[in-house]
Amino acid sequence: MTQTIAPRVRVLVLLLLAATGLLLAGAGPASAHAALTGSDPQQGTVVDKAPDQISLTFSEKVAMSDGSLRVLDPKGKRVDQGKPSNVSGTTYAVQLHSGLPDGTYTVTYQVVSEDSHPVAGAYTFSIGAPSRTSVSVSDQTAGGGVVGWLYGFGRYVSYAGFAVMIGGAAFVLACWQRGSGVRAVQRTVVSGWLALTAATLLLLLLRGSYTSTGSVGDVFDLNLLGQVLQTKTGAALVSRLLLLAAAALFIAVLFGAYDKREDEEKRDLTFGLAIGGTVVAAGLAASWAMAEHASTGLQTGIAMPVDVIHLLAVAAWLGGLCTLLVALYRADTPIERSAISRFSTLAFGSVLTLVTTGIYQSWRQLGSWSAFTETRYGQLLLVKIGLVALLVGIAWISRRWTARLGDAAVLTTTEKAEEADGEDTAVRQKEHVGAKAAGADSVRAAQLARQRAAVDTARRKRQRDADPDRFGLRRSVLAEAGVAVVLLAVTTVLTQTEPGRTEQEAKAATSSSASSSSSSSSADSTAAVTLDMPFDTGGEDGKGVVRVDLNPARVGANEMHVYVERPNGRAFDVPEVKVSFTLEAKSIGPLPVTPDRITTGHWSASGVQLPMAGDWKIAVTVRTSDIDQTTVSKNAQIG
Repeated sequence: MTQTIAPRVRVLVLLLLAATGLLLAGAGPASAHAALTGSDPQQGTVVDKAPDQISLTFSEKVAMSDGSLRVLDPKGKRVDQGKPSNVSGTTYAVQLHSGLPDGTYTVTYQVVSEDSHPVAGAYTFSIGAPSRTSVSVSDQTAGGGVVGWLYGFGRYVSYAGFAVMIGGAAFVLACWQRGSGVRAVQRTVVSGWLALTAATLLLLLLRGSYTSTGSVGDVFDLNLLGQVLQTKTGAALVSRLLLLAAAALFIAVLFGAYDKREDEEKRDLTFGLAIGGTVVAAGLAASWAMAEHASTGLQTGIAMPVDVIHLLAVAAWLGGLCTLLVALYRADTPIERSAISRFSTLAFGSVLTLVTTGIYQSWRQLGSWSAFTETRYGQLLLVKIGLVALLVGIAWISRRWTARLGDAAVLTTTEKAEEADGEDTAVRQKEHVGAKAAGADSVRAAQLARQRAAVDTARRKRQRDADPDRFGLRRSVLAEAGVAVVLLAVTTVLTQTEPGRTEQEAKAATSSSASSSSSSSSADSTAAVTLDMPFDTGGEDGKGVVRVDLNPARVGANEMHVYVERPNGRAFDVPEVKVSFTLEAKSIGPLPVTPDRITTGHWSASGVQLPMAGDWKIAVTVRTSDIDQTTVSKNAQIG
């Protein structure tokens, strides 16, 4: 039976690794956790005279470097001067050169949000009148490319290493103290430490390039590394490395002096190791809490300790589960039912802790029920909740197998006992004959000793595998571990995704800014055109409204903005928008225009040329999925 399960185990592991890779690959660039909520001048507006400065307002405080905020003229030349400064609160400004000529200017920004994630974007405004511009605003991304993928992979490995190391050590101390002398368990915990240490070093090296240039060549730039060490995230990573040195000492004691003590002597040492290990584990968990979601937003004084407890509960459950799986499949010494029962109790407590802390974190990051379905963070959170529910269901099956286990891993029938005695007798006879033949040959004696050890190991393995209840437990624990791998991948992607509360606030601010900009444009130029067109692509969640703002709606160059909203007025993140202009009376067109995506639900194009006055048909094609799209149109008088 064991031989038939081994290929299935390998296939399952490969499938789980593939699923993990797809999740991480699909994460893409890190979402903006600090969103642009306002600007002066506003995006898409036309001002009469050149402003003295450009100011941007974000949803939270951000970190800026010398080149974080740039202003480019129509030819792509920088017209900003000096360093960006914090004007007030979350508003940042940069000064402009005096005497700027008329035309369309591009504002680009690349900053780091307070929760450590890079944020980039761009928009345009015009002085006097819009003009052609050579600057593209469609490729302003941060945290992507090879460096972004490596950074995401490093985050996943660091979470996995933390869970395996902390959960494995807790499993030994709290559930199976005999496991401190089991090679397979030792290798598991040490592997967790090595993975976490290597991933932390990788993240430290990648950090500078990840938040700035995105170039692989800058990974070993010492200047960037020096800048990283002065940031909150750099301090957290360095603190993690120092705590890992203490963790190495803890592991050495756990699998060294602790393992050699007698059972009675272990009791006092167990208490000391538990206290010391808890302190180190909490410190490591705090290195995430102090630099990520919990460190910014609402109630940070509560959120950071809750995040630490949440991470420790995850490690105790999933890391202990991994160690139990290793003990069931790889350990020469069969694990007792009492140890498995103790872990079942520990896992149950961890799940209760996860539910409690998870509810608080969900409320803090989402803020409303609608954010579950209208934001990417909420959708990923629903997936995570489903995986946790599935994991709990499989764990319940494991508890049933545990209840049916025998108290010790011994053969339960007389025939198996007689078989083992027969094997022992045969081995002793072989040793006796071998010893007589070898005489003083120490090499032969060593060979016989190894043979006996191999036979003993094989016999114990047969004993372990012969128990059908133990075999059932192994399969259910393997399934739990498989779900845990995917769950950890989803959690990693969640930490790189903009919280739902922030995303909805940013959409509301962008919609308000767009409406204000539209009203201002209409007041300043009565020739400006605004068209609202409802659409329905026919697919799931395919209804909305598209608004086209054309300014100044005259013959020649025009500035066009397209806003796509849901029926409730929230910004609608669609994958593609296309616009065409047709003057049917003169058989001109359709003239296609593909606007650039500015932000969620907002698209823009500069220098839209309309060669003749007349009643133009403006058609907008909206695509909401790979196969669902529709075209709506309205007529407007131009010129």
